[in-house]
Amino acid sequence: MESLEIRNELCKYALKTVRDGLVVGPGGNISARFGDKMYLSPSGFAIEEIAPEQWVEVDIPTGEITDIGLRPSSEVLMHLFCYRKNPNIGAIVHTHPSNCIAFTLVATELPVMFPDQAALVGKTLYIPYVLPTTDLLAIAVADKVNEASSLLLGNHGLVTTGRNLREAYYRTQVVEESAKVYMIASAVGKLKVLTDEEYAEIASLESEDYRIKLLQQMK
Repeated sequence: MESLEIRNELCKYALKTVRDGLVVGPGGNISARFGDKMYLSPSGFAIEEIAPEQWVEVDIPTGEITDIGLRPSSEVLMHLFCYRKNPNIGAIVHTHPSNCIAFTLVATELPVMFPDQAALVGKTLYIPYVLPTTDLLAIAVADKVNEASSLLLGNHGLVTTGRNLREAYYRTQVVEESAKVYMIASAVGKLKVLTDEEYAEIASLESEDYRIKLLQQMK
């Protein structure tokens, strides 16, 4: 895997975030790790308009910008702290999905309700509102990043992690769908969530294990 491939993958998934309605305007930011470097969306750009050469290369240990003169996303500390905290993270997707934001306005615990959620995401944690772009938010997210691959940010959005962009992005899609299902079902009646035993059964399925392994491949 070369850095150019990483940059092209970032362009691919940036475009997906817009097409799937997960961000609007210059909102959201995504990154991918390549050795001791990360490539992060530049500040002030509509994410779908970023060219491969415009992803900002940042040294993870030092935080130094090591390639071009563009300014990295204002959430650069959040990405840096997460990569430093968990070396198994290969990509981070931070979006502002409408159903996820709406969910955080009325609830804090997103239960596991259906098989895709159980197999691809697992538990989702909630972080109460913290002022965006600050080191306080970066610390709050990094403190939870080893506990769950998806974090709902109160009144703000969603952060997902994965071994690669595909895995992190699919988790974003599933959590957004989960928030939507939760609100629809809660408006109708009492919620039926998966039990711990049902959750464990899904995790033990050979077919789900195969699907997860596919998601962990870059292409």
